[in-house]
Amino acid sequence: MNASQTIDTFRASFRRARRGMAGALLLAAALAGPGHPPAALARTQPQQTLPIATLQSGIHLIRAEIASSPQERATGLMFRTSLEPNHGMLFVFPEKAGHCFWMRNTLIPLSIAFLDDDGTIVNIVDMQPHSEASHCPLRAVRHALEMEQGWFAKRGIQPGSKLLNKQLFGG
Repeated sequence: MNASQTIDTFRASFRRARRGMAGALLLAAALAGPGHPPAALARTQPQQTLPIATLQSGIHLIRAEIASSPQERATGLMFRTSLEPNHGMLFVFPEKAGHCFWMRNTLIPLSIAFLDDDGTIVNIVDMQPHSEASHCPLRAVRHALEMEQGWFAKRGIQPGSKLLNKQLFGG
């Protein structure tokens, strides 16, 4: 086989591999189904509504979508234009750490409460839309709850207050 034939063989192999890869990507996207958009799509529009848990703080009830997978947590409330009253998103991580948040591609102002494993609020931070500033807990946590900005303050909920849900926080 001469050099020209070797190059032609390589090019043909490369074209077959490229077509196979494109087909595999299309198949993976189709198999993922409508509830599991490809990662690129999840970064340009809001994710579908996630499973909801009810949290309680005193007389106040919160309907919180549970973001527990890496993709759900990474997308969070990005691209949403509003939140229903008393609705938010609870981020659940597999380990306690200094999980920080930013507001890139988030269109609405939010307040975030960082929570101990028992549901006690460690600290609350207000976050502005489109900001890339980091908002972090004062100590390692496994949970964070995002609500419309000012929701906690309007209800007198502050650090040290406790959110209740037996499945999530025990008790």
